[in-house]
Amino acid sequence: MKAQPSASPIDRFYRPDDLDWHWLENRDDAAVSDFLDAANAESSAWFAPLESEVEALYQGHLARRELAVTGLPAPLDHYTYWSETAADADYPRWWRHPLDAPSQRECFLDVEARAALLDFLEIGDMALSPDEAWLAWTEDTSGDEMFTLYLKSLPDGEPRLLLEGIGPELCWAEDDRTLLFTRYDDIQRPESIWRLDTAAPEQDAQLILREDDPEFWLGIGKTRSRTWLVLESASKDTSECYLLPALAPDRTPQCFRAREAGVEYAIEHRPGHFYILNNREAPHFRLDVCPEQDRNAWQPLIAHRDDQTLEGVDAFDWGLVITERDHDKAQVYLRVLELDAQHGMQRDERLPLPEEPCSLALGDTPHFSERRLRLREESFTLPIRWLSHDLDTGERKLLKEQPVHGSLLPSQLTCQRVWAEAHDGERVPVSIVARADLFGQAPMPTLLYGYGAYGEVLDPWFSIARLELLERGIAFAVAHVRGGGDRGEPWYLAGKLEHKENSFRDFLAARDRLVEMGLSDADKIVAYGASAGGLLVGASLNLDPNAFCAAVLDVPFVDVLRTMENPDLPLTIAEYTEWGNPGDPAVRQRLKDYSPLDNLQAQPYPSVFLQGSWHDARVPYWEPAKLYARLRELDSARGPIILRTDMEAGHGGASGRFKAWRDNARQDAYVLWALGLAEQA
Repeated sequence: MKAQPSASPIDRFYRPDDLDWHWLENRDDAAVSDFLDAANAESSAWFAPLESEVEALYQGHLARRELAVTGLPAPLDHYTYWSETAADADYPRWWRHPLDAPSQRECFLDVEARAALLDFLEIGDMALSPDEAWLAWTEDTSGDEMFTLYLKSLPDGEPRLLLEGIGPELCWAEDDRTLLFTRYDDIQRPESIWRLDTAAPEQDAQLILREDDPEFWLGIGKTRSRTWLVLESASKDTSECYLLPALAPDRTPQCFRAREAGVEYAIEHRPGHFYILNNREAPHFRLDVCPEQDRNAWQPLIAHRDDQTLEGVDAFDWGLVITERDHDKAQVYLRVLELDAQHGMQRDERLPLPEEPCSLALGDTPHFSERRLRLREESFTLPIRWLSHDLDTGERKLLKEQPVHGSLLPSQLTCQRVWAEAHDGERVPVSIVARADLFGQAPMPTLLYGYGAYGEVLDPWFSIARLELLERGIAFAVAHVRGGGDRGEPWYLAGKLEHKENSFRDFLAARDRLVEMGLSDADKIVAYGASAGGLLVGASLNLDPNAFCAAVLDVPFVDVLRTMENPDLPLTIAEYTEWGNPGDPAVRQRLKDYSPLDNLQAQPYPSVFLQGSWHDARVPYWEPAKLYARLRELDSARGPIILRTDMEAGHGGASGRFKAWRDNARQDAYVLWALGLAEQA
């Protein structure tokens, strides 16, 4: 590879009075964008010898994928809806036809056409009025997660711009004219819920609910029974719900149950009863039921269990679908409960899994009386597929499956779940997928991924792009570290606040276990983390810089202490319950002890590829930029330190699918280079 040029961005933009590079936080300073442009130019020069590899990965990915995609049709009350994405399109077109007239197709939203003159477009939400006569949707055209509200009559009315600078969420009341939406405060927190009369859009929207506590964010929804609008105010560990009659949205919302610190609850509804998923005196959650007219008379329906976490509940007129997670197996299940009028259990069974480990979720099943459930399942070796499950006959019908083309098919892959022993003796699940003909034959070059925050679960997922790496003899592994929810609520709690270091130690233990088992080559393991996963990888590199031959940090949260000391940033206050409030000296020291930028020293770091986004409202562009500058200044790394900032995107990266796929190919080319497998010009 070409050496990085001597007149680097570090040399050109160094400021002796700011050794921490904090000046990069001032986006209004022209020198900031000049610095990022210079780093991008340097990155492009470094990748130049790999362009043929990038192109091969990109074209190989396209050849494996069905580029013309038709979404799974979803019948509602009057029409059936689906999306179609042309083979050469970045975005879909949305269609519908009357339930009894499939030939009468009509396109009601052409997202590809709306994106034609834009560098970025993300649809935040699409909401159909109950009578299916109106469509409302929100758009973000810069990546900063500030959304614009549009409304049109269906199918071919002219879109009307109604509001700008609002949150993404939308929800219709059942009167076919009232639309609920959220507004942000100064730190981009959804702090208020409003109603808009779409029949008189010239009138000002009316405030419904405002949340003054900066740790709480507001959200909106509607029960499947279509009886109640649910307004939720939630922090990371406490929630409170308000109810509005869906047919009378102009009423004052009523608090379902006042918030209690540390208690989370969510509501579902069947006529006559509410169902409350909650962790009150039940850290792994329980399910209670109460009469609709006596909301304080909670009675247990599913008790708290030590070995399982209740994750969700969906109500139907015949009963409930429960989402639950087995702690020992780190596996999610769907459980069907059929109930009589007195809540007698007529049926209690888990739905079958295609394999273990896998992902299983209830798909789009909007009708309250539906007895044919739509399910979505996938694994590391099973492409996404949608099925219907008939509750009366048990028949399972395949509705749609993601097609895969090319020389490496899902049937030629194998996946294994292994267990690593952490520093404190805890068992950490690790998933690894590879070509079946190579797995276990010799230690393999490996890409190790992790996240480990917010209780997010890394259930198995299939990736067509990943096949490019797998076919070249690379194994892909996932460390299901503490801080995630892979083994239920206890797993999350054991990797947050004062227990955060467990996440980093788990990641390193996963790496070591793969080596001990002879599955991974100790000298050829690349670490990969994004967002809070960037913190995971960054902290792990500080703990053991020799553990990996390279690392990819995508929009990484690496300036933890400084970010958590700045309450003017969008996520800081709301995340005190995740990371801690540095106003407490002990918490401040704890954050400082693991924050990647605060623990850099002249160590033999591996090569690092950093990626950021100019419009990122969650992890600002300056976090990867500062890490790049500091690592380059240390000049102790064993390989190049590279920064690429997307000046047109936000936290999720490029919005168009082809640009996103090309970005992925560039990242994979870096991984191949780091593992000694890239073809260079």
